Amino acid sequence: MTPATARYPYQDATLPVGQRVQDLRSRLSLEDKAGLMFHGALPFALGTGPAVELIGRRRMNHFNIIGAATQARELAEWHNSIQRLALDTGWGIPVTLSTDPRHAYTDNPGTGALAGPFSQWPEALGFAAVGDPDAVAEFADIARQEYLAVGIRAALHPQVDVFTEPRWSRGAATFGESAELAAELVGAYVRGFQGEAFGPASVSTMTKHFPGGGPQLDGEDPHFSYGREQVYPGGNFDYHLLPFRSAVAAGTRQIMPYYGMPVGTEYEEVGFAFNKRVLTELLREELGFGGIVCSDWGILTDGDIFGRVFPARAWGVEHLTPQERLLKALDAGVDQIGGESCVDLLTDAVRAGKLSEGQLDVSVRKLLEEKFRLGLFENPLVDAAASDASVGTPQFRAAGRAMQRRSYTLLANKDVDGGPLLPLAAGARVYLEGITAADLGPGFVSVPTPDAADLAILRLRTPFEVRGEGFESFFHCGNLAFAPEEIERVTAICRAVPTVIDINLERPAVLPELADHAAALLANYGSDADALADILTGRAVPEGRLPFDLPRSMAAVEASREDMPFDTEDPVFRFGHGLSLPQAGRAGTAGAADAAGDADTSDTVDLGGPLPWVRSVTGSRP
Repeated sequence: MTPATARYPYQDATLPVGQRVQDLRSRLSLEDKAGLMFHGALPFALGTGPAVELIGRRRMNHFNIIGAATQARELAEWHNSIQRLALDTGWGIPVTLSTDPRHAYTDNPGTGALAGPFSQWPEALGFAAVGDPDAVAEFADIARQEYLAVGIRAALHPQVDVFTEPRWSRGAATFGESAELAAELVGAYVRGFQGEAFGPASVSTMTKHFPGGGPQLDGEDPHFSYGREQVYPGGNFDYHLLPFRSAVAAGTRQIMPYYGMPVGTEYEEVGFAFNKRVLTELLREELGFGGIVCSDWGILTDGDIFGRVFPARAWGVEHLTPQERLLKALDAGVDQIGGESCVDLLTDAVRAGKLSEGQLDVSVRKLLEEKFRLGLFENPLVDAAASDASVGTPQFRAAGRAMQRRSYTLLANKDVDGGPLLPLAAGARVYLEGITAADLGPGFVSVPTPDAADLAILRLRTPFEVRGEGFESFFHCGNLAFAPEEIERVTAICRAVPTVIDINLERPAVLPELADHAAALLANYGSDADALADILTGRAVPEGRLPFDLPRSMAAVEASREDMPFDTEDPVFRFGHGLSLPQAGRAGTAGAADAAGDADTSDTVDLGGPLPWVRSVTGSRP
């Protein structure tokens, strides 16, 4: 508003942000302040129903979107209806909508949504495979524009945990096993979403999960009680901080600590959201972070997820009451509680003298300043009619498809009939799993059995163990090795006919038998069948290099240290390994030994020498 139309100073867009924050903060009730300090969840599918209670009575105005839309306009119109509720409530504080990643292939209600109307890209591991900060910045800028079009103003990402424990279910959303590589890419990610100057065209980034969620004991995830411990048998705690140092330097506005509790370190054995030395001394004082700290979701109270009650992720402080947990988190340095709506715990604590209202004001100031700088008070609504034309544009979709192809990693390309199998020549009879002859294009004929084929193409996924039903089943964790019967099935096809295996590496699969028997071995990090077809036929060139080691056995994984990168003994393929198609003529270092052992790649080009972000000690073991 202009001075002429503003009723109160905080509504006057010509005044400095600090003055507007101070004016609005002075007008807020205790209930208003408490509502600001909870970042709840709103299911898109339920319309505005839940928002009436959360915004109206509980005075909340930060929500992450649960669920996906089929059209951008649906999401934009829903956003506007939520904003109108907020603008008619109290002092008219606009809502900040946030989201987990929704531009790739993850479909997990607790970690990420399918792309739907948005452009579709590989998972973060695919960007790590290419290792190009400019590509990361391009993606982030496109995602920023698509978020803005539907009203999403906070990204609950990037996830910069270093993926040092291969069994962990969250690795696909990371930049891989190298902290140096993650630190190289996260700055471009933050700048792409936030811009060079944070303002009305920005999407705020919430970098997670501080101080690094990779070193989970046995790779189990701390969403669940059996994954509550983070361990550092290699004494490598500081290594996991490197990407966060880079994110803070790049200006990330928010930080999310993880659920896990450090075991066997100098820090208190409580979840990181309750850990004062980690959040105040390490994050605030040593790293110099002055922004918003928002806890991960559901650390105070038990929650019903898909009909099953899961305990609060209050690891190490299970004995405390929900209010005591809240007070400990706030004392540790948390500004906002994620995934909860129990605002009465906070107001009751202030009224009981357990917490001063002045203590809340430190966090309230940051949260209000964020909204003002995002321009939400001036432009709370989006142009819903224009959103379909702004989201998933042909240009944006083409960029996502191009990145799917670039990120493909060619692990092996053996000689068949005198030359490397890939790229494929038209005219073959092909046995196919997970791809069709129509995807491959003219000249390929699909046949029903390997015996009738000239070659086979199989699309596989990294194995995982099912831990439970419902919500728990979305987390792919545990065993990385293919079952013996699957190994026998696949290798039988390989023995019958030259076989191309394309594997989705959401985690580092154990695949020595597949590497031995496949005529060509490809890795993807989220791709459609068209992308694979373009790689197979040479219409596109794979540029990816492995963002982690591929271990030789589960025994090697179990013997490795959770906090140490490149720590499995004698991996099948090493971090940074990747080949190019021979006809592509890419420059590189030829003659490198193929990690599969007996593969002949004399006509295949290695993509290059040592990577600049790999430390000289990489791969060493005592």
